[in-house]
Amino acid sequence: MEMMLRNMFQSLGKSRSANRLAKKYGLRFGAARFVAGETIKQSIDAVSGLNKDGRIATLDHLGEFVFSEEEATLSADMCVQTLDAIASSGVQSNLSLKMTSLGLDISRELCVNNMKRILNRARQYGNFVRIDMEDYAHCQVSLDIYRELREEFDNVGIVIQAYLFRTEQDIQDLSALSANLRLVKGAYKESPQVAFPEKKDVDENYKKIIQMHLKNGHYTAVASHDEAIINFTKQFVSENGISRDQFEFQMLYGICEEMQKQLVKEGYRVRVYVPYGVDWFGYFMRRLAERPANAWFVLKNMFK
Repeated sequence: MEMMLRNMFQSLGKSRSANRLAKKYGLRFGAARFVAGETIKQSIDAVSGLNKDGRIATLDHLGEFVFSEEEATLSADMCVQTLDAIASSGVQSNLSLKMTSLGLDISRELCVNNMKRILNRARQYGNFVRIDMEDYAHCQVSLDIYRELREEFDNVGIVIQAYLFRTEQDIQDLSALSANLRLVKGAYKESPQVAFPEKKDVDENYKKIIQMHLKNGHYTAVASHDEAIINFTKQFVSENGISRDQFEFQMLYGICEEMQKQLVKEGYRVRVYVPYGVDWFGYFMRRLAERPANAWFVLKNMFK
């Protein structure tokens, strides 16, 4: 039953018609638990609340259904405006983005030009931009563009997914760049030809790449709500004398709030991934696919 629900949510997340319907009805059906709002102001207010209890953030203007150069440019504009809002408000946040929202599927040149515009603005403010990793079909081109951008910018990082077979080699290759990486398990449905199908294998590979990247001396964002992974990381850095300035824990907005606050109390850096925007549906469906038990929020809100 759980696998059936997971597959259903993943399929819905890729549906254009479902996305259009979601836009029409707004942040209903429980999505407001995971999405900070549809406007920049709402997102800044959410980050301000997090900052008050010691959590920092990364803001993500959601957008996954970009089919024209004009839409890609508008998405890049929103990223720049988000950086402006972070700077003017004084909140502690950097920026996360998906390169498909910047036109990657339309033109690599268009995407790279949009990325450079965003990174230049971020550099003016002394801010940092994280490239979210998407599905396997976009993995290699994302890494290629990241390497190209690093030739000009040092304020950009990328995400690496533990469930892919290629990940260990990618970690080794990126070490030469002293890459700032967010390490995640992975949330897309992938073929067993390219990804570990069993959770236990994903978990073991996740632990391995956390160790690798930390041992290489590079900044590591461990993005997980799995208490076993968090405790593993805490023990590993303690036993190996790794400074708390070299890593942070990252969690999603609206998930494991008490764990986030407890980690802050223990003196760890905690960054919350705060998504906002009108194109929230695909993101919301992936959160439900990761943990189908969250679907009861959808059902509860349908009858309000």
